[in-house]
Amino acid sequence: MSRTERFTFIGSSEADLAARLDLPEDEPRAFALFAHCFTCSKDLVAAGRISRRLVEQGFGVLRFDFTGLGSSEGEFANTTFTSNVEDLVLAAAALGTRHAAPSVLIGHGLGGAAVLAAAPRLPDVNAVATIGAPFDPGHIRHLFPDDALTRLADDGRAAVTIAGRTFTVGAQFLVDADEQHLETALHDLKRPLLVMHAPRDNVVDIDNARRIFDAARHPKSFVALDGADHMLSRHPDADYAADVLAVWASRYLPEVELPAAEPPPGGWVVVEESGRGRLAQSIQAGRHFWSADEPLGVGDDTGPNPYDLLLSAVGACTSMTLRMYADRKGLPLEHVAVQLKHRRSHPKDCRDSEGRPCRIEHIDREIRFSGPLDDAQIKRLGEIADRCPVHRTVTGQLEVHTTVTPT
Repeated sequence: MSRTERFTFIGSSEADLAARLDLPEDEPRAFALFAHCFTCSKDLVAAGRISRRLVEQGFGVLRFDFTGLGSSEGEFANTTFTSNVEDLVLAAAALGTRHAAPSVLIGHGLGGAAVLAAAPRLPDVNAVATIGAPFDPGHIRHLFPDDALTRLADDGRAAVTIAGRTFTVGAQFLVDADEQHLETALHDLKRPLLVMHAPRDNVVDIDNARRIFDAARHPKSFVALDGADHMLSRHPDADYAADVLAVWASRYLPEVELPAAEPPPGGWVVVEESGRGRLAQSIQAGRHFWSADEPLGVGDDTGPNPYDLLLSAVGACTSMTLRMYADRKGLPLEHVAVQLKHRRSHPKDCRDSEGRPCRIEHIDREIRFSGPLDDAQIKRLGEIADRCPVHRTVTGQLEVHTTVTPT
């Protein structure tokens, strides 16, 4: 089960910056530092999904809000691209103080340009990855309408609406961004580089990826995020980017043998969001793992739905109980198959204590036996089926006790 640490550190403007460190249950194989896109935050959905996916692969992932954004203090209007790079370097230092310096830098959008600029200053970084990053940080100018550019020139700052959110931006941000040249940073990178970009990105054109790739030295790799948008708003696109990133980065990290996950204590079953879909769940019981989800249209169909799991529990227990009974009694039972279905009914002549129509839950169970059984043996096996422990649990008096624990 993953865990999260939240903390603050001092940024480039002496403001407290909000950080979130997602960790695997065991010691991380390496730490990654994720820089979000222009005017976004660490809590962007794509950033969260990529982080969770990397945590599943054994990485610790630090995300933080740049000065004046998200939960961080400070005034965004006073920031520049250079101050963002400084925030990034300070975040790496904060991670090193608490755990270990990052081995992998990941940047989305303008955050990708920032990690390219910061990497030469971070000696512990072994690999750098960009997602939808601009080759020229000054490209953000095209996000500003003409009237905003005029206000910036006349007043030194202007309110700008980007992706439905309004921010006050200072003229110095554009001036500083225009002065940045990533050719030098790419030339001095001296680390493996992964460039990921969506061919149909309408915020940062795909040609930016080509220019980054051409300017970088080997080893370098390019992955097209086909069908994705700039924000990786579709869950499968974010998951794919994270999976590729984890496999690629692993080539440049010290080899480690990841410890097997410890079984939940005392017979507990642990269920948590897997990050593989909007509703997808990861389930662990002892040393066994499986998944749950909802069908397409509600979920992403990455596993059986909760009622399927309930039916499978009743069916498995039924079959096991029959097998144990038949073996103990020496019955010629060769094979058992159990088929189940869940349904609801609303009898018209039934009302609850408050006068509302009753809803009755049903499980239809069909058991098939193979083997030379006589009628008396078949009848007895049918009676034994109702004695399976799970059958008794769901049909008996069942209470669920819930405790809520903040993380």
